[in-house]
Amino acid sequence: MSGLRPPAGTVLLALMLGSGVLASPVLAAGKTPARQAAPAQQFVDGIAAVVDHHVITLGQLDEKTVTVRRQMQQQRIPVPDDAVLRHQVLQQMINTALQDQEAQRVGIQVSDAQVAQAVQSIAQRNRLTVDQLRKEILGSGMDWGQYQDELRAQIQDDMLRQRFVEDRISISDDDIDAFLQSQGDQLPPPQMAPEPEPAPAPVPTGPELVELAQILIEVPDYAADSVVAEKRQEAEALLRKLKSGADFAGVAAASSNGPQALQGGDMGIRPLKDWPDLFVQAISSTPAGGLSGVIQSGRGFHILKVLRRGYAQRPAPKQAAAAQPAPRPQAQQQPAGPMMVTQTHARHILIKTNKVVDDDKARGTLEGLRQRIEHGESFAELAKRYSQDASAQKGGDLGWLNPGETVPAFEQAMNGLQDGQVSQPVKSPFGWHLIQVEERRSKNMENEFRRMQARHELMQRRIGPAYEDWLDQLRSQAYIDNRLDDTRSGQP
Repeated sequence: MSGLRPPAGTVLLALMLGSGVLASPVLAAGKTPARQAAPAQQFVDGIAAVVDHHVITLGQLDEKTVTVRRQMQQQRIPVPDDAVLRHQVLQQMINTALQDQEAQRVGIQVSDAQVAQAVQSIAQRNRLTVDQLRKEILGSGMDWGQYQDELRAQIQDDMLRQRFVEDRISISDDDIDAFLQSQGDQLPPPQMAPEPEPAPAPVPTGPELVELAQILIEVPDYAADSVVAEKRQEAEALLRKLKSGADFAGVAAASSNGPQALQGGDMGIRPLKDWPDLFVQAISSTPAGGLSGVIQSGRGFHILKVLRRGYAQRPAPKQAAAAQPAPRPQAQQQPAGPMMVTQTHARHILIKTNKVVDDDKARGTLEGLRQRIEHGESFAELAKRYSQDASAQKGGDLGWLNPGETVPAFEQAMNGLQDGQVSQPVKSPFGWHLIQVEERRSKNMENEFRRMQARHELMQRRIGPAYEDWLDQLRSQAYIDNRLDDTRSGQP
């Protein structure tokens, strides 16, 4: 559904406390290879790189490098030599500049209120007050203002992902059928686990969880066979180095082209089935601490390390009694039988923002359209003429929507409408909307829920590679003059 789906996963989850350590957003990364440092005389102009019309100065690069080095040291990730670290950090800064420019082009802005809401959410997830979270950040060596800036950047990246990546991922009914067949058509609906049974000690529950790190050696598109062979040899040499006892995080920081290089290659923890099939097959029998072989994908050659794997643990009854779980949806109280869900039949008109059409113009356009609808003009006819969504040809008709099927801002506004009512202009990551509710109904979703979950899991598997492909497209379309690259190559 163009322009409305919620994110498959949010970057804010990466900021949660784990084992008492707050993951640093400073290390949010771009993806490009490290290179040898260019001669010092190239730097007399004080410019590290030019990205279209944006200049990254050597002072900015040095400041960021100092911050990243400190964060790596705090996380006990071996820091590569100065030349490699500067190149890795500059590649991140180039990717950041490209994403900032794209956000500006389409009018995406992150408000102070959104940052404050994210801070509050992170604090609550970690059972902290905002003041306690601030102390944790300051204790890690990061300035609070800098943390907020980095958080703002990650929220922006999430909005870009929603707008440009997730909606382009096509998951067909055949894809879902094949996935369900591969799972034996036994996927349990979310939040439908049976009640915990009394046990003297915690017991495993839920899906298997795996935390992976990777080293990626990229292979350029349309590379000659000789280049592919050279890159494979490079990956195999790194694997031999790791098997000889080299620190994986240090090798990743120095040699990986992956977006998590300066995080020691750590890609996070997720259910095993949510990792790409290629990764799942490669680590099927690999224990925690073990390495995969060299894996080839469309991006290049990967080496994986299983950092952790296991199952979530259900607490013993006394611990469970002391906990205060969140309210459960009604469906969870009925693990068998009908699962009744309220669906909403809605239409919308979408006006996208860009350099020409800012928030005020988009909102003003919709306010004018809303007045015309109040004076008797057809919502559907105006949607056909003015909406910039794929649903325009159908008069903005979105069909029957299930809870959670649209982004939160859209769903919250839609849920506040009566049948036949038209909303005020509503802002989402995709632009500004007018929403009209046609009608509502209750439907038994017992059979459809497995398909909805399968679609979600397929999206989870595909979103990472799709996002990296999108970043590659931004790089290929931009002029980039990397002054640390002695080839000084730009792409017009």
